[in-house]
Amino acid sequence: MRDGEAEALARFGRHHPRAREPLSAPALSDAQLVIARELGLPSWPRLKAHIDRMEASRERIARGGAAPDRDMTTLHLRCGHDIRPWLQEAGFRGAFLEYSDPLCQGPVVNAPDWLDRRAGFIAQAYGAGVGLDREAVAAKLRGSEEGLASAASRYERVVLWFEHDIYDQLILARCLAHFAEMPPARLELVSTGHYPGGTRFIGLGQLPPEALRLLWEERRPVPEAALGAGRLAWDALRAPDPRPLAALAQSGTEALPSLGRAIRRHCQELPWTSDGLGLTARLTLRLIAEEAGNAGQVFGRLMMEREPLPWMTDLIFRELLRELESPSEPVFTGLGDEDWPRARLSITPLGRRVLAGEVDWLSLRPRPRWVGGVEIPGDPPCWRWDEGSGSALRR
Repeated sequence: MRDGEAEALARFGRHHPRAREPLSAPALSDAQLVIARELGLPSWPRLKAHIDRMEASRERIARGGAAPDRDMTTLHLRCGHDIRPWLQEAGFRGAFLEYSDPLCQGPVVNAPDWLDRRAGFIAQAYGAGVGLDREAVAAKLRGSEEGLASAASRYERVVLWFEHDIYDQLILARCLAHFAEMPPARLELVSTGHYPGGTRFIGLGQLPPEALRLLWEERRPVPEAALGAGRLAWDALRAPDPRPLAALAQSGTEALPSLGRAIRRHCQELPWTSDGLGLTARLTLRLIAEEAGNAGQVFGRLMMEREPLPWMTDLIFRELLRELESPSEPVFTGLGDEDWPRARLSITPLGRRVLAGEVDWLSLRPRPRWVGGVEIPGDPPCWRWDEGSGSALRR
């Protein structure tokens, strides 16, 4: 900053609380404050304290010793398998249950055959990508539900490991709705939307074992109000009318603030009144219009720069591209069938007109899709999202 380097001055402008004031002689403390805030902490002393805690946690893991969850039989429940090896490396010895049904995608209906319908959707959309046929997908879903059903009777403590996005929070709602009916002796939650570091926080799978051990120390009991919020969210998610879900997004979920924010973000996947696109589709099409690179680079920029609440996997993104490709009149070109991350995508004139709101996406008769319990047909009328009022309308 003293040398007038543009990058240093820009960093100061983004992160220093006195960025708009003239600073004739920047001090070391000013630089330290900028660095701490870039890494997600409010001050240099807080950054030093965080580093000390991480180092102490790493040393405890290296020394070995008793497991952190040794005091009672414990089930660690997570919406994926990403942290399982890191929990083991961190010294945890409890059982692990993966419940990874992507409830943020495809039909989620309140019907006796809902799990079978989930299996059909997942096998068709993602089965080839993970090497699972419908029978294998169905078996995995049944195993998750059976593990959830037996958790309270088999374990004294169930710990839920979830972050703040819609993928995690909708699965959390499912789990809380179940535990509202069959609670374990102790139900605890590790949930965060932030962790200090130089990379944008996407999820717990980014974190090393010493960080998971620190988060374990910050876990909290799940209150009755949170169980009730989960049950309300699960019921609203499965409804064919999105208005109860939109109302829950507007009122928020005080006991679980991340859930309310995630529900609103989920509602934004409905076709918007402005152009018929859901939010993820619009952000993706804009990146393609900006010539952001190949499909893999578009996905990276979507997650790290544009998406307000990062939640997608690469397989979900690939399926989104297939949906955007479905009309006979294309809005972009270049995807192809092989090695999709390297595909060079180009916006078409029609795609630019859709982004400008001159052509309604649904008028192009795209492939039908689901947003929870709400079916979006290939043409209107259907339920849409009005961003200005935060409400669902049928038109």
